[in-house]
Amino acid sequence: MAPTIHELMDTLPQQGTVSWIGVRPARGQAMDVQTEVLATAGSGLAGDRFRARNTDREVTLIQAEHIIALSSLLHRRAIDPATLRRNIVVQGVNLLALKGKTFRIGNAILQHTGTADPCSAMEAALGPGGYNAMRGHGGITARVLESGRIAVGDSVRQCVPDSGPAHKARS
Repeated sequence: MAPTIHELMDTLPQQGTVSWIGVRPARGQAMDVQTEVLATAGSGLAGDRFRARNTDREVTLIQAEHIIALSSLLHRRAIDPATLRRNIVVQGVNLLALKGKTFRIGNAILQHTGTADPCSAMEAALGPGGYNAMRGHGGITARVLESGRIAVGDSVRQCVPDSGPAHKARS
């Protein structure tokens, strides 16, 4: 018998990898590129301006594959992840498949809270058409449920559904 849609949505065997990390200390300041960062439950990423401001947007994530798509849509060779003002770039996993789920990155446990829709600043940052190019490619927002370190090279994987406080990650 074929799996149900619910079963398919709860199955994400792919693991991603963190390829870039950045925090923005204050509004209007450039992103500070990091090799690792501390994620604190109920607070967010150390050094980021959104730390403890909004529990639904403690961390923003974007797929490296979407940055490639943005580059193509804007007829560019590449886009520096810092331009997009997202905290973590991951590759190899569909972030939208984490909708409503908890996931582990490094030692931290995060929970998907929504989409990271582009703002009007993307038009200035990416040039004419930047805002519209980024629609549907802006990534996701998350809150930190369990504190831990996140580093470039760490895996990104869904936690087992209904795993309770241990938040066991899929192997």
